[in-house]
Amino acid sequence: MSFVPLLMAQSVRAQEQQNEPTVITTIKRLSEIERPATNVRELFSQSSTPSSEVVQVTAVKANPTAKGVEVILQTTKGEQLQIKNRSAGNSFIADIPNAQLRLPNGDGFTFRSEKPLAGVSEITVTNSDANTIRVTVIGEASSPTVELFDSDEGLIFGLTTAASIAQQPPKTQPTPQVEQPTNQTQPKQPSGPDNQPIELVVTGEQDGYSVPDATTATKTDTPLRDIPQSIQVVPQQVLRDQQVTRLNDALRNVPGVITTFGSDANSEESSFTIRGFDSGTILRNGLADPVGTRSLELSNIERVEVLKGPASALFGNGSPGGTVNLITKQPLATPYYAVEATVGSDSYYRGAVDLSGPLNDDKTGLYRLNVSYKDAGSFIDFAHGKNLLIAPVLSFAIGERTKLTLEGEYISADTNRLWLPAVGTVLPNPNGEIPRNLNLSGPDRSDNYVHEDIGRIGYSLEHKFSDNWSLKNAFRAIFYHFETSAFLPTSLDPDNRRLNRIFNQGQFNDQAYNLATDIIGKFSTGSIKHQLLFGFDLSRFDYEYLFNNSNAAPIDLFNPVYDQSLGPSLSHQNGSSLIDALGIYIQDQIALSENLKLLLGVRFDAFKETDGDLVANTESSQSGDAFSPRFGIVYQPIQPISLYASYSRSFTPSIGTSFDGSTFEPERATQYEVGVKADLNERISTTLAFYNLTRSNVLTEDPNHPDFSIQTGEQRSRGIEFNIGGEILKGLNVIAGYAYTDATITKDNTYTPGNLLNNVPKNSFNLWTKYEIQSGSLKGLGFGLGLFYVGERQGDLENNFQLPSYLRTDAAIFYKQGQLRAQVNFRNLFNVDYFESATSLLRVYPGEPFTVQGTISWEL
Repeated sequence: MSFVPLLMAQSVRAQEQQNEPTVITTIKRLSEIERPATNVRELFSQSSTPSSEVVQVTAVKANPTAKGVEVILQTTKGEQLQIKNRSAGNSFIADIPNAQLRLPNGDGFTFRSEKPLAGVSEITVTNSDANTIRVTVIGEASSPTVELFDSDEGLIFGLTTAASIAQQPPKTQPTPQVEQPTNQTQPKQPSGPDNQPIELVVTGEQDGYSVPDATTATKTDTPLRDIPQSIQVVPQQVLRDQQVTRLNDALRNVPGVITTFGSDANSEESSFTIRGFDSGTILRNGLADPVGTRSLELSNIERVEVLKGPASALFGNGSPGGTVNLITKQPLATPYYAVEATVGSDSYYRGAVDLSGPLNDDKTGLYRLNVSYKDAGSFIDFAHGKNLLIAPVLSFAIGERTKLTLEGEYISADTNRLWLPAVGTVLPNPNGEIPRNLNLSGPDRSDNYVHEDIGRIGYSLEHKFSDNWSLKNAFRAIFYHFETSAFLPTSLDPDNRRLNRIFNQGQFNDQAYNLATDIIGKFSTGSIKHQLLFGFDLSRFDYEYLFNNSNAAPIDLFNPVYDQSLGPSLSHQNGSSLIDALGIYIQDQIALSENLKLLLGVRFDAFKETDGDLVANTESSQSGDAFSPRFGIVYQPIQPISLYASYSRSFTPSIGTSFDGSTFEPERATQYEVGVKADLNERISTTLAFYNLTRSNVLTEDPNHPDFSIQTGEQRSRGIEFNIGGEILKGLNVIAGYAYTDATITKDNTYTPGNLLNNVPKNSFNLWTKYEIQSGSLKGLGFGLGLFYVGERQGDLENNFQLPSYLRTDAAIFYKQGQLRAQVNFRNLFNVDYFESATSLLRVYPGEPFTVQGTISWEL
């Protein structure tokens, strides 16, 4: 009998490496190697010819060591094996071709050990296909780094986690419970001069285009293939390859998501629809962020997760179309330093610094600091913007089972409010075409500006009661200041050239607080496995506003003279709102068998909103509650394929009263979804989803009392979405998708039933692909190409006009040499005239013309 022991643990260093090669090597005895390997290149050049015979692995065993845990794969005849290893997200994956798992106890072809040591949530050994065994180690924070050992029993892959090193568990630590025990003896530990570690770095491919798991859909680390709902992740490497700094640009990579705000570099606000409905649901690390779309800079964002459809069963009040969760960069256990500088069209300048590492020798304290600054002009006259971000994070291991993370963020941003009327841009104007670069406010910045200050501070406390039960408590406070002044359009004269305006001045001051506590436990009832989530959250959103509108001189669209004289005040608003909410939720992820899984969840929310009018000195309040259920099922006929179906609901409070004085019920949304998820191979995955989403209790005009509203409106969106992401060939990565969306008004007294929802194309697709040369003198040279198509869509709910379809082409070229990377990005390569979105005949947002940005970055 022979053994292939794998010593499993984890190192954060994996996150800091990028684009290491995936290797296939035959495992050999130390005595068979002609000369000792001293580096990775030499080690993997010493492989023998693989055998095509399928080797049977008849037993699997897990044993603890001083720093980790050994997973031993036992073969029957002492055969040599091959290993193809890689990492994706937080997972280390080793595929063993020409091998098959044949366990003796008849319980199936899967070995699983849950939470075998600190820093690793699960180890599985299973047949990925008829001739390949897959060993997967899921890390809790990052993917592993591997040290290679040789011993009398075979080749050992040694992995250690920062958490396990800090704990230094005693040698008498009990053996973790596993599902497939064997009677084999524990192999000897590597020792002696011939068993020194050989350097082997396996990268955690946060630099990949495929991410295997996410937390947004379940609040637990669940593989995407086990989630009965469509969810897509835009990983860090895609953000980097496209040089994305704004959320709208990141979301172009998600089918079914359409941006609804300007695209120029000076535009900081993010606005979008998901599955046809406006989305205001933004999370940051799983906590609600009511100002999450404002002045968002992505330099401290690790990845963007998008959950399609209602999500109130976990997160409470939210948009029916979907939820966007921004996952921030976390501290690393080994030093990491990166700096980059970008220069581009329209006087675009940006710099960013990313620093991380340990605070002490035993690495129980870690830090990360992201700082960025941008100063940018625009293709629109007189427009100019600035953005400063400072985002520190501290992490502390408190004892063996507790981790505390402190996180802060400060943003200061200046930008503008920019749009054009539809007549003369989208629609014909007898006077000619309005220039895309026209600014309707004028050259004086005080006449058109937005200034924002955002402060976030919070903590996350994680504690493990045991290997199966844990608690997470998180809190965040947000402080937001907004002030603005701008000339706003009110009407266009019959001559189609004189635009009437008002002057708008105002400010917001917001404070938001959110506290959430989750308890997660794993247990079994007979042969049925459960992962239970129970939690509650408390939130408060307190804001005050002050706005004043005054008459202003009109402007000639074709011969603008910026007369900024103001008339009398038209309106003055000064008020406040206080919203308190409590949510209690429970969820059970049930594995009836290895290939049949259920997801059950329900949440109860209670809320109260108090509104004050500081001008009239009046106050009103309204309370409400809502139940939000969720059900899903996943069936996996073979391991790479998941068939799923789900039902989910959401709610949004509707504040106000009808003519008879009764308060409005919350607006509701109900979704039915079925789909297929497939891992086409170990590096590429895809999802095909069909959904029907209905929004009900929509406010519409009361036909008997025109000054009041009733809740008889209804809107429906149904469609198909397809996405694919990963590495097609070595060095060739792709992220792509297609969406068909039919979003219509089905019941309404204000708008005609059958009208299409605005800014929602029936057809859209996205494609971004990157190829990097892997060898030779041009190794490190790469190219990227992107195609983004958005079909025709309505400009307003009245369906008065359409925005034309467009196909935008982006491209990139980059070169990496050691720690240095040079990159040039081209947006709208063929300078296509297009329009991002519209809200009315007076407000159309033009798209960005051809732009170039060059970036130089260095990391260590």
